[in-house]
Amino acid sequence: MSIRTLDDLLAEGVSGRRVLVRADLNVPLDKQTGAITDDGRIRAVLPTLGALVEAGAKVVVCSHLGRPKGAPDPQFSLVPVAGRLGELLGAPVHFATDTVGESARATVADLADGQVALLENLRFNAGETSKDEAERGAFADQLAAFGDAYVDDAFGAVHRKHASVFDVPARLPHVAGRLVLREVEVLSKLTGDPERPYVVVLGGSKVSDKLAVIEALLPTVDRLLIGGGMCFTFLKAQGLEVGTSLLEKDMVDTCRNLLERADGKIMLPVDVVVADAFAPDAAHDTVRVDGIPSHRLGLDVGPETVAGFSAALSQAKTIFWNGPMGVFEMPAFAAGTRGIAEAITKADAFSVVGGGDSAAAVRALGLDESSFGHISTGGGASLEYLEGKTLPGIAALEN
Repeated sequence: MSIRTLDDLLAEGVSGRRVLVRADLNVPLDKQTGAITDDGRIRAVLPTLGALVEAGAKVVVCSHLGRPKGAPDPQFSLVPVAGRLGELLGAPVHFATDTVGESARATVADLADGQVALLENLRFNAGETSKDEAERGAFADQLAAFGDAYVDDAFGAVHRKHASVFDVPARLPHVAGRLVLREVEVLSKLTGDPERPYVVVLGGSKVSDKLAVIEALLPTVDRLLIGGGMCFTFLKAQGLEVGTSLLEKDMVDTCRNLLERADGKIMLPVDVVVADAFAPDAAHDTVRVDGIPSHRLGLDVGPETVAGFSAALSQAKTIFWNGPMGVFEMPAFAAGTRGIAEAITKADAFSVVGGGDSAAAVRALGLDESSFGHISTGGGASLEYLEGKTLPGIAALEN
């Protein structure tokens, strides 16, 4: 893969030059207070920003947050991100109250060497996500005017054909940041010749979201462990009662076909935690998967499943995990996710956590991040990479 890197850019010298950095600062915010509840994505871009600051660049950071509809929306402002980024960098971050308007132009113009500015949410502008190439290109022209060079360090967005990811690098000298480079290096290990046994754990709510990656992985993995809400569609495909659990009826035949083709590679739960309602204080019990009451719903995998999955993981030399085993946000239904995460940390294996809810679970459950080989910042991007798809943001860097 022929991608120029941040080190290549630094070797050319960036002192006094404006460097536009596409970061993924799409952090979760508390709905009541607006406070950041997990700053993992901010911390992930610090090595790239820190290197540019130290080299004397004028650093202009841009990012999206949430899904605003192409217009300013206060609940998706990057104001709290600017504050936290400044704390982590140990220096104030200058904040532009728009993305490419008067505030942005003034903020960038006022930057001194080694200072950092953050532009307001990219998705406050319809051009960022537009499918119309002319509209997207016009917005990319405005963004590119803020940089003499471009660094993509937003792995969580490289699967999107958006202006800041796909079109801006065509307008500026461009390199991959430290985070993007590390993500690609790690994931290429999984798609190349992984050390075996290679065990993949998939969770989350919907089979339809993971179907393409299951299809891609089945021929290459040694074991595929399936938990989370998606397991109930597989259990239904085996003819089992799943009560009021999450079920994709239109995927039952597909799951049946996958099980038939899997040659015994797929492991499903043998017990689950069922509850009277989707609520943190709901009455709940653990039952065998062939004994789920018709009026109850499964919200976690059970202890026997954790033991079985853990045994498979203990034999692994390479592990990829994407998706929680249950509703880990509710303490009563977090044991499955915690048990699998702990089993991964104990395995003598190279382990990759595939971003999204899995990475959030690691931090929410207070697990030691350093005990995993790599925690990706891109859930969707990591899955699409493993599917073998061309990622627009990576393709743009290769050009």
